[in-house]
Amino acid sequence: MEMNNNSFKIDIISTEIIKPSSPTPSTHQHHKLSFLDQFAPGSYTPLLFFYPGGGNHRDRCRRLKESLAETLSRFYPLAGTLVEAYLVECNDEGVAFSEARVSGRLSEVMENPNDVVTYHRLLPFHPDAVLERECILGVQYNVFECGGAVIALCITHKIVDGTSTTMFTKAWASTCRGDNEYPIVPNFDATDLFPAMEIRGGNKRHPRMQKIVTRRFVFNKSNIAALKKQASSAALFLNQRPPSRVESVSGFLWKRFIALYHKKTPTKAKRFAVIQAVNLRNRMNPPLPPNSFGNIWWFATADVPIDEEQDFPSLVGKVREAIREIDDEYTKTLQDTEKSLRAKMKMGERVYSGEVEMACFTSWCNFPVYETDFGWGKPTWVCTPGRPYKNVVLFVNTSDGEGIEAWVNLEESDMALFENDCELLSFTSLF
Repeated sequence: MEMNNNSFKIDIISTEIIKPSSPTPSTHQHHKLSFLDQFAPGSYTPLLFFYPGGGNHRDRCRRLKESLAETLSRFYPLAGTLVEAYLVECNDEGVAFSEARVSGRLSEVMENPNDVVTYHRLLPFHPDAVLERECILGVQYNVFECGGAVIALCITHKIVDGTSTTMFTKAWASTCRGDNEYPIVPNFDATDLFPAMEIRGGNKRHPRMQKIVTRRFVFNKSNIAALKKQASSAALFLNQRPPSRVESVSGFLWKRFIALYHKKTPTKAKRFAVIQAVNLRNRMNPPLPPNSFGNIWWFATADVPIDEEQDFPSLVGKVREAIREIDDEYTKTLQDTEKSLRAKMKMGERVYSGEVEMACFTSWCNFPVYETDFGWGKPTWVCTPGRPYKNVVLFVNTSDGEGIEAWVNLEESDMALFENDCELLSFTSLF
């Protein structure tokens, strides 16, 4: 298969279905989702690892396939099929693994991070694709003319969060490089803590309806230090831990989103809310094991009146307070499925009615994505570009670990205003 592009082409050399190296036991062939899984986004998460040139790619491809098969024996739901809105059939149908040859140089692709269309072409399928089989995972190994390579994954958010995704890639990489002394074994007990509602059907995905544009804004170390200093100078942070990198950048972008709203045609919205995805594993008592697999997160929510001037430090403080409220007592309330559903539906109604404007932040900054070594070194860059929803921001560390890449997804008309915001550009680089 050949796909033409003005700058490069991609030839799919082969596609093979990789099945678990050991069959899934009959006792594990039905994996029930948790309540938290059911209300996770139905989209696929794109994840790309970029590696410099060198090495025998035929041998690397063989090792990737063999180690993937071995890893799937432990992460067996990933080789299954989502058959209901609450159930994965662990049928060992496997994972499609494609090998591709890409014209051009790896560096040429990396030079334009805002060309999300190009990055999506390196994936095994488009993140918005509606597939005949509701597979969980797909992989594509892309080899460039220069010898550089990209390992690209699409994995459904419906059964894995960022923690679980990076747990899997870490386990796969460890197996591939032969580091099996302490193999990572996922724990699937979250389903028992947050039991699902047995809703028949409803698992089918639909193409996106909105035209979403993605841009990467980079906050370097000095930008973040300036924001943290500005926020921590406020009285509300006296005798408190200084704002974190993510708290500071979240508060700053929240303020820029409010400014964007005021540049648009007025609507009936009265409040502007921010929701921040929070990992629940270490907030429960006792904490869940770090290898707990699935969607084990919930939203911390903060909101402000949309027509009142908001200073930057107070927005940072509201983000912190909202996250702080997600504690053990709060996680216990989530185990009341019907109550949690009503709360989620109430917020949804306020957003859909136009009463509330909302932005969503999620951070991968604590995930060790740059430690993903398959046996030929660590990646020079890792990205997860594009989300099919408006007003969604994903934070990922820069390759030096000091800065933050903010991948912002907005409607096309909004992005035209946002990417020209002078205050935003004074703290970021758009490249």
